[in-house]
Amino acid sequence: MSTPHSRMDGRFDFLHIARWIRENERVLDLGCGDGALLSLLKREKNARGYGVDLDAKNVAACIRNGVNVLQFNLERGLSGFEDNSFDHVIMSLSLQTVRHTVPILKEMLRVGHEAVVSFPNFGFAPHRAAIAAGRMPVSRHLPYQWFNSPNVRFFTIADFEALCAEENIVILECLSFADGAFITDDPNLNAEVALYRLGRPDLTA
Repeated sequence: MSTPHSRMDGRFDFLHIARWIRENERVLDLGCGDGALLSLLKREKNARGYGVDLDAKNVAACIRNGVNVLQFNLERGLSGFEDNSFDHVIMSLSLQTVRHTVPILKEMLRVGHEAVVSFPNFGFAPHRAAIAAGRMPVSRHLPYQWFNSPNVRFFTIADFEALCAEENIVILECLSFADGAFITDDPNLNAEVALYRLGRPDLTA
């Protein structure tokens, strides 16, 4: 599985993720694209780990960029990794492209002490306006038309937080953005992208 966006388009996302990563951590980046995030974490935090991507072009780009990469379909799970193999497992701007959402979140928290996910918020006010006008939303973080979109899940910040509560996934920290700026006033309406740091109850009690 590959991320539907150029990884450099989410650079502000990368910088905030990097603040959550400690020195010398073990990191797994799911849907890693060309490996830009792992390159950043290696350079800034001396992080080590792997990227995972299904697209052969992205795998080749990772190799060129000196990033360790594995090629396989995330929909089949992470059975190749043992429990607690990583400090952080990251999925940046790709969660909406996954069919088996709950299983992949559970797998991320099985193989990692914490998980980090970011996703476009379908509850963003301009998206609501587009739907009210009878059209599917198209934006910088949702750049596809309905007929060629890789997105298979359409959810809001409120939806995601309800899912975490239902599945006993602990929200450790959350940040919301529009145009790269922090949003604190009603993020479910005003934020374009959400970024979450997640944990397990057994590690946060």
